[in-house]
Amino acid sequence: MTATDRRPVALVTGGGGDIGRAIALRLARMSDAVAIVDRDEAAANAVARLVEDGGGKALAISADVASARDTAAFIETVEARLGPIGIFANNAGIEGVVAPLHQYPDDTFDRVLQVNVKGVFLGLKHVLARMIPRGAGTIVNTASTSAIRGRAGLAGYVASKHAVLGLTRTAALEVGGTKIRVNAVLPGPIESRMIRELEGQSRDNAVALRRNGAAAHGRPQDVANIVAFLASDEAAHVNGAAWVVDGGMTVA
Repeated sequence: MTATDRRPVALVTGGGGDIGRAIALRLARMSDAVAIVDRDEAAANAVARLVEDGGGKALAISADVASARDTAAFIETVEARLGPIGIFANNAGIEGVVAPLHQYPDDTFDRVLQVNVKGVFLGLKHVLARMIPRGAGTIVNTASTSAIRGRAGLAGYVASKHAVLGLTRTAALEVGGTKIRVNAVLPGPIESRMIRELEGQSRDNAVALRRNGAAAHGRPQDVANIVAFLASDEAAHVNGAAWVVDGGMTVA
């Protein structure tokens, strides 16, 4: 395999979570190596082992995506140890709490926006700074169906995911006309720790999530497959898209 034939290096933030793990394992099938970044070092290491058990090459890194210093450092580490990042799954995010807006804790709101908005911004900023001079690369931001509709009790999460979609569209316009593409995947309820936590906090909210047309929760693999498509050459003409994965929940 020549340098020009080499498959891309993939980077997955929030790679220790349920959706992040599925994305990392899926991208390992189309990448030369996968870097898994998560605040939970043990979770990142566990996913890296799964990639390696499947015959892939992996690097686990513990970092806070909301820290500019951490972000610059882990991107530098990935490129120094694995090579240029060609696929970036900008996936890290947290859910916050379920509470009416007038009772929503200020500190929780701040932390949700720090991780879900500033973290996505920093990832875009530092990865694009490396992709743009090379003139190639694909980025998929993990938003949510909460980016295109409201949801009672989730002020921080909904606000943050609207912002992720805005950042996606801004970045897509800025790289338009190049071989770099920036898209977003918008999962609905996916069987994961996050949805279980939200349902545990509010039975009423869980019922509402299931009444909007989705027959059942999706699987993390359902999201990972769309991320892989958006990162592939088959999506070469897809830029700035908001790709919904929700079993029809937002159709009605």
